Amino acid sequence: MGHGSSGLPPAPPSAMRQRVDRLVREAVKFGAVGGAGLLVNLGVFNLVRSVTDLQVVRASVIATVAAIIFNYIGFRYFTYRDRDKSGRTRELGLFVAFSAVGLVIENGVLYAATYGFGWDSPLQSNVFKFLGIGVATLFRFWSYRTWVFKALPQEAAPAPQGPAPAGPLPGTGQPHPGRSGQRSHGRSSRQRVRQRV
Repeated sequence: MGHGSSGLPPAPPSAMRQRVDRLVREAVKFGAVGGAGLLVNLGVFNLVRSVTDLQVVRASVIATVAAIIFNYIGFRYFTYRDRDKSGRTRELGLFVAFSAVGLVIENGVLYAATYGFGWDSPLQSNVFKFLGIGVATLFRFWSYRTWVFKALPQEAAPAPQGPAPAGPLPGTGQPHPGRSGQRSHGRSSRQRVRQRV
């Protein structure tokens, strides 16, 4: 056995460590779905701009709506598949509401760049579209995990076990260890009393 090894099992991770680990795993899954949604968003955005004469912000809104639909499926059945599913109508309503706020944030950045500063070349539009998605994603991550896909309540801790029951162990005919310990302790006490007498 190496130096410094006590032979004891490793201590369980603290509650704070467990919460951090869960948050990291959740963020990774959220990022995976969000990354795929980003490709959908930018892909639809550039497709609409290339095949239609819609203004840049209108094309962006259409792309954002397509990404929202994609993201809901990914979040519900991948990122947050273990969350509470009892209030699906309420969940969907909140998702649409918070997604609409994210849509305004995302396309507000693009609108300001396009009509406020005149940055409307294809490259500039994609840059500010991407920037708007990034800002909106921070809001979405907070709102979705807090209000939309609510965590299930923690299971109650097991009740502490009481004293060992009296009588023999089932199928063995042997007394319970706790009871036998009490009996042996009682016999040793009586023996000491007799020796004094």
